[in-house]
Amino acid sequence: METFKRILHYSRPYGWRIAISMIASFAVGGTDAAIAYMVEPLLKKIFSEKDTMIFVLLPVAVIIVFLLRGVARYVQEYYIRTASQLAIQDIRNEIYRKHMDLSLRYFFDNPVGMLMSRIMSDVGQMQQGVANVITGLLRDGVTAIGLLGVIFYRDWQLALITFIVLPVTAIPTQKIGRRIKILAKQSLEQMGEITSILQETFTGIKVVKAFRLERREVERFNRTNFTMYRNLRKSIKYAALHTPVMEVITSLGVAGVIWFGGRRVMAGELSASEFFSFLTAMVMLYSPIKKVLSAYNTVQQSVGAAERVFDALDQRPEVEDPAEPVAFGKSKGDVELRNVSFRYNDEEVLRNVSLKAGRGDVVALVGPSGAGKTTIMSLIPRFYDVTGGEVLIDGIDVRRLRLDDLLRQIALVDQETVLFNETIANNIRLGCSDASLEDVEQAARAAFAHDFIMEMPDGYETNIGDRGVRLSGGQRQRLCIARAILKDAPILLLDEATSALDTESEHMVQKALANLMQNRTTFVIAHRLSTILHADRIVVIEKGEVVEVGTNDELLARNGLYRKLYDMQFSRDGGN
Repeated sequence: METFKRILHYSRPYGWRIAISMIASFAVGGTDAAIAYMVEPLLKKIFSEKDTMIFVLLPVAVIIVFLLRGVARYVQEYYIRTASQLAIQDIRNEIYRKHMDLSLRYFFDNPVGMLMSRIMSDVGQMQQGVANVITGLLRDGVTAIGLLGVIFYRDWQLALITFIVLPVTAIPTQKIGRRIKILAKQSLEQMGEITSILQETFTGIKVVKAFRLERREVERFNRTNFTMYRNLRKSIKYAALHTPVMEVITSLGVAGVIWFGGRRVMAGELSASEFFSFLTAMVMLYSPIKKVLSAYNTVQQSVGAAERVFDALDQRPEVEDPAEPVAFGKSKGDVELRNVSFRYNDEEVLRNVSLKAGRGDVVALVGPSGAGKTTIMSLIPRFYDVTGGEVLIDGIDVRRLRLDDLLRQIALVDQETVLFNETIANNIRLGCSDASLEDVEQAARAAFAHDFIMEMPDGYETNIGDRGVRLSGGQRQRLCIARAILKDAPILLLDEATSALDTESEHMVQKALANLMQNRTTFVIAHRLSTILHADRIVVIEKGEVVEVGTNDELLARNGLYRKLYDMQFSRDGGN
């Protein structure tokens, strides 16, 4: 119930639409009750009074009643469904905004396809439930109340027989609904897995083709799809069982009314017209009640989806702004890690790491895979918070700064070139949205990207497609460097920015990086040691600890881990 109340909470801003729908619902319910009520006087006029004028008036009255009923039903349906659609739109907007505020760990712990499914499939399931339930409660509920009034007015004794079986129908409805809710959540989880498979396959289609994985991926998709079908099949089984059970139970009430009412008619205690009027109202009554109870199954599916959605909405980011942030302008570029430790879940990733860098310094982080280099890079912009020690910028712990103020000081060029399905100019502007085209062009020239941009069909206004698929690896990387140059942040993080490039592209990117690194505090993770030979300090990380610090020449002279990595790489590369 709490979950459903929370769903309805999102409908409050659209209360006027619901109010119009409620008024129209009273009109729909009122016409049904009026039709049932009019059966008795109509039969009396036809069979007892032999009134022939009724055959002239009745067709006209039927047309008018059903015309009014049709208009009211349209108004009711339109306004309640638009209200539910707007409410669901708000929920979808909020869950997307909430996801954007969550910390990086959440996205690493949850597959992209599962997150997409939660925003699309789960919210869509909620939409269906909200629309159907509110529609049922308004239209069918009002109709049922009106018809109950008619049957109690006609004959309270027969009405009690009718009413006795109604609470009984709620028992199987509740049990079936609970089962459907569980199955709905399982089906939505399977839908999330299907979305993950689609996302992985389509994103990595080149690898799928190169390794001839088509059959394997098709089989994986088929297995997951069939598992979802099995859950849906159970839901269908329970939903299909609901109506027959309802009809069997209500037939007991119908049988009781026919037996008891028929005896009263034969005894002269009840006229035939009154009895048929009661039967009409009773038969009409069971239909909306059956719809209301059937809607319970839809409610359970909706609540199952809503619980998954609200679980995401209730997630709190690990990294948040401090309650009393320190005012901070532009950084001088002084960065220090002081006795920093970090655990990821139960795994200790860093232990007592300390290092310093000032404006203009280039600090290179090297070490075996999994040593903790990328983690150090992630702690400076607070993608994660340290579990021990401090990360300081200009002597201030980064946890005391607003995230906006902190990230304004940092530019990131990652090994994974992230570009959006936008124009080249807008991709460069990501770090400085109000930059003029002249500023964008100047940054592109500094990144050695201007020439290839001008060769594109629409220059800077060329749309580069999803993830920049129309560009080469070196071109994508230079656009990312241009983006960092335009941002003009005093601290620069380079995470293996040239690791995936060929020699020619790497040469161009290195020239662009040289322009970017001028007068900035730079931290570099380098796959190729040849790119960091001239770094002011090289910090060697092994198993989460700093094991060596020095220049290239100093570290080679020590014959430690750096010398081992150096010899391995340069002997493999033929001394180049």
